[in-house]
Amino acid sequence: MSEPTGAAGYGERYAAALMNTFGPPKLTLVRGEGAHVWDAAGTEYVDLLGGIAVNALGHAHPALVAAVSEQLGTLGHISNFFASEPQIELAETLLGLLGHGDGKVFFTNSGTEAVEAAFKLTRRTGRTHVVVAQGGFHGRTMGALALTSKEAYRAPFEPLPGHVTFVPYGDTEALSAAVTDRTAAVLLEPIQGEAGVVVPPDGYLAAARRVATDNGALLWLDEIQTGMGRTGHWFEHHRSGVVPDVVTLAKGLAGGFPIGACIALGEAGDLLQPGNHGTTFGGNPVACAAALAVIRTITADGLMDNAAKRGDELRDALLAPAQVTGTTGHGLLVGIQLDGEYAADTVTAAQHAGFIINMTGPSRLRLAPPLVLTEEDTRAFGAAWPDILARAQEGS
Repeated sequence: MSEPTGAAGYGERYAAALMNTFGPPKLTLVRGEGAHVWDAAGTEYVDLLGGIAVNALGHAHPALVAAVSEQLGTLGHISNFFASEPQIELAETLLGLLGHGDGKVFFTNSGTEAVEAAFKLTRRTGRTHVVVAQGGFHGRTMGALALTSKEAYRAPFEPLPGHVTFVPYGDTEALSAAVTDRTAAVLLEPIQGEAGVVVPPDGYLAAARRVATDNGALLWLDEIQTGMGRTGHWFEHHRSGVVPDVVTLAKGLAGGFPIGACIALGEAGDLLQPGNHGTTFGGNPVACAAALAVIRTITADGLMDNAAKRGDELRDALLAPAQVTGTTGHGLLVGIQLDGEYAADTVTAAQHAGFIINMTGPSRLRLAPPLVLTEEDTRAFGAAWPDILARAQEGS
């Protein structure tokens, strides 16, 4: 489905003014409400991608709009020479949600920046070696890219910083063999998002915890995509009972307002000291107020339970057609395996049918809708799904 240019010529204007880092946009979206968005031509879509797991409260949620408006009208930016009440309250709240004891928070503006902060933090251990999983995605700035395994992303920018070893995700023996007494950290996603919602075997995170501890290394969990209630828990690692040393967050944390967080627990919280790292905008009052509004709304409206229920409904509906050979994930982070390499055509067919979904590989799809997704929305997608797949196969 091509971009409707209309009188405004959005497609041409985009190509003329923006760097070509993402290719041509599929749509120009002009407004949203809940889990629905509208494009420049007035067409409505159910947003089953949620800004790539970002829009936890959907679009234009009154609680988020009110929090941002009120805070911006009170105190917008102060730099980190000063503190603000929302910043302090958010740090305390996140440590409480983690429930793992003492810790310290460094706020950033994005997930990539949170990863950069954590990467620098691991160097303060006096070690430089980091063990990371194949298929993992942690960002595209130079440090974060060094920790991201996809060759197509890495190759144009090598040599990258760091001493990094990649091991197969979910393989405890390979992980154990790679980690030594010179390893600074083991970095894992509790569920790999960009790889297509890949869930590790039971016990994998617990094994990683043991391996890291036995070698004096930090266990660093990237919850940027899985955190903030998306999988039915505040953090996906809560499902395993594992206690990490470092957690990185972003995406759904402020429901679309830019923010990230590097959280270090226990002794790791004291590794970064004055002069070791910094940010101008990170932890600004508006972003922190937005995040607090998201957390309060998730709690008050039971959105983690909603994520679990709607996710189960989606998985049941997705598995009905024979073209789907399996689904993965928890809550509203859903991976879909097709029986052939026509994922791109499925994304296009879904868009024609009024649904926004995502392709992570030739035969792999991902859903990460807002936590406010309704039963009506899941039923509508389930009803349209068989025809979407049939049309995709015709076009492939």
